[in-house]
This record gives sequence, C-alpha cells and structure tokens, in this order.
Amino acid sequence: MVDLDSEVPPLPPRYRFRDLLLGDQGWQSDDRVQVEFYMNENTFKERLKLFFIKNQRSSLRIRLFNFSLKLLSCFLYIVRVLLDDPTQGLGCKELNRSCSSNQNYTPGTIDWSPIIWVNRSLPLWGLQVSVAVISLFETLLLSYLSYKGNIWEQILRIPFLLEIINAVPFIITIFWPVLRNLFIPAFLNCWLAKHALENMINDLHRAIQRTQSAMFNQVLILISTLLCLIFTCICGIQHLERAGNRLTLFDSLYFCIVTFSTVGFGDVTPKIWPSKLLVVIMICVALVVLPIQFEQLAYLWMERQKSGGNYSRYRAQTEKHVVLCVSSLKIDLLMDFLNEFYAHPRLQDYYVVILCPTEMDAQVRRVLQIPMWSQRVIYLQGSALKDQDLLRAKMDDAEACFILSSRCEVDRTAADHQTILRAWAVKDFAPNCPLYVQILKPENKFHIKFADHVVCEEEFKYAMLALNCICPATSTLITLLVHTSRGQECQQSPEQWQKMYGRCSGNEVYHINLEESTFFAEYEGKSFTYASFHAHKKFGVCLIGVRKEDNKNILLNPGPRYIMSSTDICFYINITKEENSAFKKQEKHRKNHESKLSYHGASRLPVHSIIASMGTVAIDLQDTGCRASSGATLALPPDGGKEGRRPSIAPVLEVADSSSLQTCDLLSDQSEDETTPSDDEVSAGLEYAKGYPPYSPYIGSSPTFCHLLHEKVPFCCLRLDKGCQHNYYEDAKAYGFKNKLIIVAAETAGNGLYNFIVPLRAYYRPKKELNPIVLLLDNPPDMHFLDAICWFPMVYYMVGSIDNLDDLLRCGITFAANMVVVDKESTMSAEEDYMADAKTIVNVQTLFRLFSSLSIITELTHPANMRFMQFRAKDCYSLALSKLEKKEREKGSNLAFMFRLPFAAGRVFSISMLDTLLYQSFVKDYMISITRLLLGLDTTPGSGFLCSMKITEEDLWIRTYARLYQKLCSSTGDIPIGVYRTESQKLATSESQISISVEEWEDTKDTKEQFSFRGNHRNSTSSDQSDHPLLRRKSMQWARRLSRRAPRHSGKTAEKINQQRMNLYRRSERQELAELVKNRMKHLGLSPAGYDEMNDHQNTLSYILINPSPDTRLELNDIVYLIRPDPLTYVPNAAPSRKNSFCNTVGQDTREETQL
Repeated sequence: MVDLDSEVPPLPPRYRFRDLLLGDQGWQSDDRVQVEFYMNENTFKERLKLFFIKNQRSSLRIRLFNFSLKLLSCFLYIVRVLLDDPTQGLGCKELNRSCSSNQNYTPGTIDWSPIIWVNRSLPLWGLQVSVAVISLFETLLLSYLSYKGNIWEQILRIPFLLEIINAVPFIITIFWPVLRNLFIPAFLNCWLAKHALENMINDLHRAIQRTQSAMFNQVLILISTLLCLIFTCICGIQHLERAGNRLTLFDSLYFCIVTFSTVGFGDVTPKIWPSKLLVVIMICVALVVLPIQFEQLAYLWMERQKSGGNYSRYRAQTEKHVVLCVSSLKIDLLMDFLNEFYAHPRLQDYYVVILCPTEMDAQVRRVLQIPMWSQRVIYLQGSALKDQDLLRAKMDDAEACFILSSRCEVDRTAADHQTILRAWAVKDFAPNCPLYVQILKPENKFHIKFADHVVCEEEFKYAMLALNCICPATSTLITLLVHTSRGQECQQSPEQWQKMYGRCSGNEVYHINLEESTFFAEYEGKSFTYASFHAHKKFGVCLIGVRKEDNKNILLNPGPRYIMSSTDICFYINITKEENSAFKKQEKHRKNHESKLSYHGASRLPVHSIIASMGTVAIDLQDTGCRASSGATLALPPDGGKEGRRPSIAPVLEVADSSSLQTCDLLSDQSEDETTPSDDEVSAGLEYAKGYPPYSPYIGSSPTFCHLLHEKVPFCCLRLDKGCQHNYYEDAKAYGFKNKLIIVAAETAGNGLYNFIVPLRAYYRPKKELNPIVLLLDNPPDMHFLDAICWFPMVYYMVGSIDNLDDLLRCGITFAANMVVVDKESTMSAEEDYMADAKTIVNVQTLFRLFSSLSIITELTHPANMRFMQFRAKDCYSLALSKLEKKEREKGSNLAFMFRLPFAAGRVFSISMLDTLLYQSFVKDYMISITRLLLGLDTTPGSGFLCSMKITEEDLWIRTYARLYQKLCSSTGDIPIGVYRTESQKLATSESQISISVEEWEDTKDTKEQFSFRGNHRNSTSSDQSDHPLLRRKSMQWARRLSRRAPRHSGKTAEKINQQRMNLYRRSERQELAELVKNRMKHLGLSPAGYDEMNDHQNTLSYILINPSPDTRLELNDIVYLIRPDPLTYVPNAAPSRKNSFCNTVGQDTREETQL
C-alpha cells in the first residue's frame, strides 16, 4: 500500500484562510509569471477615448455639456443683438469709420459696414471667446480620438466646418484686437446644438439600456431641424437688414413665420438683395430638408401602425391591462374575446394589449378603429419570445396574460410547441403575471403545469362529445353556461320555445360565501340537498356545489350527508349573481283555500308556491322509495290516484338519516345491475371489474374509476371488421350487441380520444347500459393507444372513412344510436378560412340523407358554419331562423347562433365556443374546475357527476319542475339543473312536415278536408310504400292528374299542391337512397332488416332549458339533466340487504372488484 503522507507535500506554516484569499506571500521561489491583459487600453489615448466616447455615462455627460455650450453661444448672440444699436458708431474706431441712419445712403447702393461690423461689449466678447475656445478644444480632441486614418474625412465633416467658422474668428480676435467687433455668425451654433442633441439621445439610450421608439427620435429630429431653420433665418434676416430696414428680432420672427407658412402678408419684406438671397436660400433648404424629414416620419408612422408602438409605462402603472398573445389574430377570435371579456361590469376599465407576430389584417384593423374598441384595445406586432416586445406590452405590470394556440394550423403539435415556448418566455420575464393558457394536445399539457389556468382543447372536446351520446345536447348545455348573456335573446318572438330557450340561456354559474348570502345563509347547519331545494323553491336559484374554506377542491352535489357551514363557498346557477339582484318579499297566503291552490290544477299554480305544503304532507316514508321495475320511472305513491288530490311527495329533511337515503331508479335498476351477472353475461364472459385504468396514453390524465376487464383484450380482437384466432366476427351485427353502438369517426387515434372512452366507462354508469364504442379511423392507431383502450369493455376500432358507404355499413351504422363526426386536423386549414368545414359538412349531410333516423353529432371548426348542418334550402322555418339569427347579431348578442336547430338540439358543436371558458376564468377562477367535473375529466372524492333521466308517462304525475326537484332531493339526493325538451314543429309552410300517400290524396275533395288530413297525418312516415314496385308510376300519374286539376284550386290550394309534389319527389329520392343502401348491404353479406329508411325526425325541434322556473310543466319525453351524488360517498360500515340500499351494493362491488 502506498504511503499517502509521503506523496502529499506538507502545508506551509501558518497557512490560513487569509492566505487563500490574498495569496501566500511566503512562496516567492516559484516560476510563475504574472500576465496583465488589455494593456492596449492603458495608453493615454485609450483612456481618453474610454472617457469621452466608449463609456456611456461619461460620454452622455460630455454630450450634455457640449449641447449646453452651443445653446449658451446662441443665447449670447441674441444678447449681443439686443444690446447692439446700428445707429451708433459701428465698432471699428481704429479705422475711423462711422455711420448714421441716412449718411451716404442712396437707393440701389448697400452700406456694408453695418453688416461687417457690430458693436460687441468687452464682457460679452470675453464670454463668447471663452465658449469658442472650449468648444474648439473639445471638437479637436474628439476628432483626434475618433481619427481612423483618413484626416480629410474628419476635416470635411459639416459639424467640424461649422465649429471652425464659429470658433476660430473669436480666437483670432484675441491676438488681433482690431477685429474684436467683427461680425461672426455664432447663431449657426444651433445646428451644432442639434447635432449634439442627437448624439446625446443615442448615448442616453445606451446608458439606460432602453430604446425609445424610432418615432420619438424622428419627431425630435424634425422639430429640432425646423427650429434651426427658423432660428437661422431670423438671425440672418435681422443681421442683413441692418443695412436696410433695420428689423428687430421680433420683426424677423414675424416675417419668417409668415413666409414659411406661405401666407405672405407683405407688410414686412427684405429691402436689400443679400437678405432676399438669404430668404431664397432658406426656402430652398426648407423645401429639400423638411420633405425628407416628413417622409421619414411618415414611413416610421406607417411602421408604427403596423407594429403597434408601445404601451406606456405610466398607463401600465395607473391603469389595469391584460395581454393577449396569439400567433395569428382572426376577427372571430378577437370578437369572441372582446365580447366575453368586456361583458363583465368590473372589467370595463381594463385595457387589452394584443401581442401578435403577424401584421394586422384589414378586418381586424377596421374593427379596432371602432370607437368602442379603439380606446381600449392596443395592437402590438411582436413576439412573446422577445423581451423587448414583452417590455413594450408591459407584461410585468399586466393583470393577466392569455396565450391562445392556433387551432387552424396543419401541424397542431407544432402549434402547441409554440404555445409552450410563449408560456415559458412570459413566465421567465414576468413570474408574477397570471397565465391563462390554451393547449391543443393533451400530451403537451404537463409542460405548462405552472400556468394558473389551462384548457386542453382535445380533452374538453372528446369528453363533451362522449356525454352528448348519453346526456343529449351536453355540448349546448356547457356552451350556454360558459357564455355571458343577460337572457334577453328573442324575448319578442311569437314562438314560445324561443322565449323560454332564450330566457334560460342567460343562466350562468356564480359563487358566494354562505354567511354573506341572502340565498343560502339561513341553511347553515342544514344538509346540502335541503339548501338546494329550498333555495330553488324560494329564490329560483339552483345550488350545484360547494367548496370548503380549507380545501381547494369543488364538490358538485356532495349529497344529503353534507352539512352546510358558514365558511363554505356556494356555487349556484342563476340569471344573475346575488350581488346584482333585488329582493321583493311577497305577501304570504295563510288561508286554507289558498294553500289548496298549490295542489290542484296546473292552471291555478302560483309561480313560487309549487311545492306541496309541509303541513299537508301525510305519507309513509317507506312508500316514497323507488319501485323495483325495469322502467326508468319515478315511483307513484299508492294514494296518488285519489280523485281531487295531487299525489304527495316526501319532504326534504334538514339533516339526512339512513332512512331518507333511498336511491330512486331514475335511469336503470342499478341494484339489479350491480349484483351477480346474468347467465348470458357469464357465458359471454362479460363480467367486469371496477378500478383505475392501468395505462394512460399521456402524462397528466386524471385517474377515473371505470368499468374494466379482468384481462386486457388482445390487439387483434379490437379490430371490428377482421376476424382473428379468438373470434370470427367481421361486422358489428355478428357480435350481437344488446345496446346500440356509438360510432366515432376521426382521422387519427390521438391521445385525446382516450377522453371519449373514459366518461362512457365510468364506474357510475350502469353495466347493462354500456354502449359498444366503435372508432372509425382514417389511419391505423399506434400500439400505445391500443394499450390504453384494450382494458375497456366493448371498445373496437376499424380503419375506414365516412366517405365510404361500405365502411359505414361494416362498422354497424344501422345499429348505432349515435354517430360522432370529429373534425379532421388535415382539413382545419384552408385558403378560405370558413371552407375548412366544407368536407365535413357535405359528408354529414350525406349521412343525414342516407340514415335519417341516426343521431349525428358533428364537430366544426367555425361556429358560423353550423347553419349548413341538415341544410334544407326551401324550408321556410329554417329561413325564418336565419333571419332571427341576423337580428340577434345586430342587437349585439354573443349567442346569435343559439337558435339554429342543430345547435339547440346538441347535434353540432365547435370547440371555439369553449374559448370563452378560458376568458371567463379571469373573473370566475372556478369555471374550468366545474366544467371538468361536469364532463367527467376530473373525479374528486365526494363530488357528483352529470347524468340524465327521461320523463315517461308513469312520471307525469310529478307535473312540475319544482315537484320533480323535491322528489329527487327527498329520495335520491339528485339535483336537477335543466331540461332537454323535444317538440313537434307546427309551421304549416314547412315542406318537411307534410307526408301524404297517393291513395288518400285521390279521396280528398275539398280544402277543409285536405287541411284536416294534413293535421292528422303530419307525422306519418309509412315505410311500406317503398316496397310497392308501382309507386314510381303511380306518382307520375298523380303528378299529371294534379297538373290538370291545378287551375280549379285557389292560391292556397296551389301552394299546398306544390308542397305535396315536392314531398312526393323527396320520397322518391329517399327510396332511391334506401335501395342504394340495401343493395350495398346485400353485397357485403349484411342483412338489411335493421335499416329503417323512412324514420325521419325532421319535423321535431329540441332545445335546452337551464334552471327553468319552478312552475314549468313537465312534458312527455323530457330529459332532465341531473347532478347525482357520488355513490362511493354513502358506503356504510355494515352492508344491509341490496333491496333496501343501492349504495351498499355499490360499496360492496367496489371493494370486491377494484383489485385489477
């Protein structure tokens, strides 16, 4: 082993820490050589250059001193002019020359002595000589220091020549006193002062490390040039006219202003030719110099208009502003942002600074010139990756920064990368500025986790489209909730549904502390469902969630076991927030007969007295439970059929107990569903487990408790249209699914598509109601995506396109309940922006014509294109809605498109509608969290979920929305938030509402009978006619017979005949399409039995009523949106019988099947 002590040299004595810092002075015997660097800068010339030129601060002081000297020289010249009197002796006494006012002066001759000689006092001469000596010395020194080998370049510079002209004559008078009164044009120092000012501004920018705008510099140069011209002309005219009119300085100023302004009064004019020549020269110089300056100023002004200039620091410190960062600014995006942002009263005084790297287009420019926006919106052309541009936008003083992605880019991943870099740059420059970021791809979301609020487009899009399949029009519901509206749209319409729909669209989500609330303060210590029901009964507000003071998680409908606390923050749906509401107390009715009004006929119902009086409820609690039936009904109490009395509903208890927590069978018989599987399920191997998906396709996805398979499906079995060694099925029908399919047509299987599957397989969805999911993809999915979906039951994929009828038939479109058409990324970009949806719209229109009974949910890039969905050119009702939309847009509505039937029915959706979700988060920081909970993107323990129930004939005993609210709160703890209603169109002029058979038309004789027939058969859709081989011939015979009888009818009858003829033509066309589909099905070996070509829903309209009034009557087939409590919240310690408590079975099933 080597002795380490012998290899390491010993430390010198007294080697202390000071020696490490100052060096060891004792070791002087080494060979080290000290090297000094930058020796060239130690010369005298380099030190002077460093002081006078290189150093910004000292150079700035030198420039300022030089500028002051030039101004002092001009000031001394003005003093000399004011003290000089040309009528006295003119200075050169040694030459014995004098002059008087009229001596030796004749017209045409010039006395040059007043021009050459002046009267300069000795003190004034001393001051001027001193200034000249200092100026000349400084000029020579700077010329020497800036000398670069060409001496003529230094000498022939105009500033150097002017310095020689102004300074050398004064120095000569020191050695030749006779010339002390010689005229020296010291007023030319104004040009040197201008030159010094320009240099001083440049040094100032270098010293403070900031750059003022080029516009400021150019304006400064222009003003200084103009002042120098005027000052030179004033002094020159005044001096030359000493031999003429002897003008004062004020007269010369007056003459110059009148002359340069082209007014030319003529009352003051030069008399001698030298002064006239000077005027000519100065005008020529002005005509040359000033246009150049103005041209440069105009150019800079145009560039400033393009770039947007700066947001002033003073305004940033005194006013509030937000910054909007986008890669390209479109007029639709701009107007959506401005309308939503300024819809809030407290944001009216905010400024919006737009930072965009592209030049402002013509449409945006026109909009920003509108007075309403020109004073509040500032456009800056620049990049968020440049600190200079962020400084121009005063990002460090901004209240918030919105960073939006460009969704119209062909490469959406590249667009996300740009967004990520912008977010990083803003966070680096202004760490305290709140960030609101929009991202496109979910896999890129974890890069911006530091942002205060993030909206991932594909996450929200697919989750919303998935819920549309089980809760109709969820996309419309969410869109209306996140848009700011006053609920005044279409209130003058004669259509009742438009009034109700427009009024309810004004409902939004608001928040308030419970102890400060008039709505909810009295419910402190009461259960959540009790507070929600009674707040709706008393004030018409819908309490949907709470948040504890010490917890950031929002709980949607935490259930009847949750007790309200004074520190809770309540979230509720209402037309306006409580702070903007006025409360008017109504007189209470205490008489018995008025209490009975709340029980009898619907026409006698008071608005706020719908719910059954607590004093008259006489029911047995055991009878308010749900019936164990297969239908989705609300149980009717046994005494509900008594004549003259409305069935009673159990009261909502202040504090829930175990006996009140009975789960109503709203959607299915879940107690049966959660028990042992049926024989068919066992034989088919359909027993599922509950747990968290073991594999997620991207980082940052929220874990959701789902129905899963015990073992993952082999990848070959996921292919729907191709058999494998495990099964031989090659089409959807061969699988024999019990529930109808949900088909998703997408271009690629992106990671966002995972969020379409998760909400449809969530643990709270009944097993027997799970719909098979078929992904119709243009491109094959990758292995990572298949790894993620192979654990979910009944999820398949197929490579194909909606352009191909064979692909649609193979994937089971004839057995589908919903068809979701996702906008393709490759078509989002087009030369004409609004043409990006052209292919999608035409394909969906084809599907609509081929499969009219299919519910098609379409995603579009531009909301304006939804007017082309299910387009019918001659439908008068659609045309009337088009005019209505234009009127609402003229009134300034943010939701002008809401009355389009496809949007109202939830059949069309544009992700750009959710941009307002990010904008609203600036005022309502909880909106993104609530939306994610509603869509199932996030699952918080104890928080409820969105579902729906359908009103059947057995449920109509409830009668009103208020009684439904009470029934749900008292039995299941569900909170209703809205109604999806479907009605029949009753507009007689719509061609889509008329269907008639040939035989019945021939039996019709008069107009009255025709009208009665149309009313009775408006909804008939006879499919048997397609089987008659002679239908086409009968149709032509009927058309010829109709044309011969046409003159006998009146105008209305003729119009009706034309409508019937068009309807017959459409039926003939529909039969051709049906034959085409059936032939293709036969060719593919598929049975055409399931194809119903005549089931047409064009004569219906659907719409949403968010938080309708309590007295709203329930109608058959209404679908009620519910926020249902989390079933896992009510898992008790003991497990009673499954017949008494569904919650217990959920808990048991969870404990048994979570092991994945």
